[in-house]
Amino acid sequence: MTGIKTTGEKKMMFFSGRAHPELAEEVAHQLGVGVVPTKAFDFANGEIYVRYQESARGADCFLIQSHTAPINKWIMEQLIMIDALKRASARSITVIVPFYGYARQDKKHRGREPISARLIADLMKTAGADRLLTVDLHTDQIQGFFDGPVDHLFALPLLADYVGAKVDREKLTVVSPDAGRVRVADRWCDRLGAPLAIVHKRRDKDVANQVTVHEVVGEVKGRVCVLVDDMIDTGGTICAAADALFAHGAEDVIVTATHGVLSGPAADRLKNSKVSEFVFTDTLPTPGELGESLDKIKVLSIAPTIARAVREVFEDGSVTSLFDEQ
Repeated sequence: MTGIKTTGEKKMMFFSGRAHPELAEEVAHQLGVGVVPTKAFDFANGEIYVRYQESARGADCFLIQSHTAPINKWIMEQLIMIDALKRASARSITVIVPFYGYARQDKKHRGREPISARLIADLMKTAGADRLLTVDLHTDQIQGFFDGPVDHLFALPLLADYVGAKVDREKLTVVSPDAGRVRVADRWCDRLGAPLAIVHKRRDKDVANQVTVHEVVGEVKGRVCVLVDDMIDTGGTICAAADALFAHGAEDVIVTATHGVLSGPAADRLKNSKVSEFVFTDTLPTPGELGESLDKIKVLSIAPTIARAVREVFEDGSVTSLFDEQ
């Protein structure tokens, strides 16, 4: 006889960076596993050190890190953690990125611009990632940037079912804040049986985060409008869209977004907005000053969705089956 036989049993190990430990712990709890103890710290000059406290040899490793602020630090930490797993002889490395950094830089608008979303994918692949699992990419095309399997999860069922359970669907209108979100808004309409409206906007290409709203296409007068977007960063776009809806006679406005980035002036804009409720998932940690002081923010847990997808990947199942009803 030649060769050596093994039992063939698979082993899952779950790892987390330091960016959003609360989400990591909840996903691990849903999976019924513990987060692998990891020693991680910053040197005086800002360099990051990582070492796992358990052997990862031969294991199917799942590493979660959400790209929150300071975004460049946490991306670098994730790359270092991937490299550490590769050099620890992991059998496979699945990188879980609930919020994919630089996703808005997915194409060139003008000459001499980078395509940074592609760069992030290349860095992960070079570091040693075999598979990418993420939630609500800014554009679907980013899946093609990574040279390997990409599991693209959706928060739509979670967000839509929450809104549908608390609003009279007969008065509900789904609103896309711009032309780029129409396809997503259309899926909301199918799930909730509601009509669609669109806020037409124009963005100043030379001034970041500055938007001018032009008009509302669709019937919103006397309706409860739910604005749907993938992320809210400074809040300028979504608050301007909400103002346009109220100006056109909307009875109420609810805002939903998968990723609550909420940077810069977002806190003041959300507080001063006439929007009755902002609904996010916890792909990113909610800034403390907002989570503690603004009662119109509702955060839903994306952990069960991520955990189900991880289990399907580990057991060679179908991630797509989790969203077949869409």
